Amino acid sequence: MASKGGRSSESVKVIVRCRPLNSTEEANGNYRIVEMDGKSGSVTLNRPGSAAEEPKVFSFDRVYDWDSEQAVLFAESAAGIVDSVLQGFNGTIFAYGQTGTGKSHTMEGKESPEELRGVIPRAFHHIFDAITAVANPNKEFLVRASYLEIYNEDVRDLLAKNANQKLELKENQDSGVYVKDLTSYVVKSVRECDKLREFGHKNRKTGATLMNQDSSRSHAIFTVTVEQCETMSDGHASIRMGKLNMVDLAGSERQSKTGATGERLKEATRINLSLSALGNCISALVDGKSSHIPYRDSKLTRMLQDSLGGNTKTVMIANMGPADYNYDETLSTLRYANRAKNIQNKPKINEDPKDAMLREFQEEIARLRDQVARGGGGGSG
Repeated sequence: MASKGGRSSESVKVIVRCRPLNSTEEANGNYRIVEMDGKSGSVTLNRPGSAAEEPKVFSFDRVYDWDSEQAVLFAESAAGIVDSVLQGFNGTIFAYGQTGTGKSHTMEGKESPEELRGVIPRAFHHIFDAITAVANPNKEFLVRASYLEIYNEDVRDLLAKNANQKLELKENQDSGVYVKDLTSYVVKSVRECDKLREFGHKNRKTGATLMNQDSSRSHAIFTVTVEQCETMSDGHASIRMGKLNMVDLAGSERQSKTGATGERLKEATRINLSLSALGNCISALVDGKSSHIPYRDSKLTRMLQDSLGGNTKTVMIANMGPADYNYDETLSTLRYANRAKNIQNKPKINEDPKDAMLREFQEEIARLRDQVARGGGGGSG
């Protein structure tokens, strides 16, 4: 385990998930061109109408086919990241892929039946179950949540009263890139997290296209920050803080397939530009030649800067469709994911962070105790 004194590098974990053929594809006579082997972690892609061409084979950390279950994916590929956050690491789980391939299903899912819940609601349960199970009376936790979207390159707070207000990205040496004035709520239960997610989801930009009736028109990031303070035997308080970013990216689009016009086309252009910037950062990180990584080319890449090559444990979930008419898009997704496997991050436990809210609470309690000891009172109540 990496510690404050030194960092060990680890690769971004990449998993691939393929949805089943949908009813429209089946009605149109489309067929599956993807084969997946869960044991070996391989994906085989066959070019339609070209039996003579060798299939393209890719290998990943894990692969999940059209019969895969939400609970299995979370347990095998996401729970470990959440556990790391509870130890004080930063973690990021993000879903990438063509529009209509199941990214929001993977990350959000449906509230009921329970087996359809996605990564985000399952992470809430995992965090609070773990906190409840801690038997150490000298350890206390504080959990905070925020929810934002990047829409047409504007950052918007999905939990604010005015969700259309544009927020600024800032950067400092201690906390890296952050969003100025982003709302952050202290949460004490799974239900409180769910309420914030439901509220923010209603504010998120979605719209219908030919590829997806409820297409995400923005990149969304739900962040859960877990602070923990342990009072040691010598009375010293040790604070750790882990941050979990759960990212549902808008899907890459081809206008000829989505039928996007007007505002939808403008949205798609912005989405594709930011995803292209993300691809450029991934390429620069793994080609071994680039001295400059173009994180500043988009708001998305700036916000994911620590998740790609920085102080974070990262899992990328590449979602794809199985149908023959999406061969080019599926091949592009697999190549994108294949590059991401080679990104090296350097995660470390965040010990005694300056911006921990628990520290502020402790200092305030100490100040009030000092006031009382000196007979200052500090209030009439």
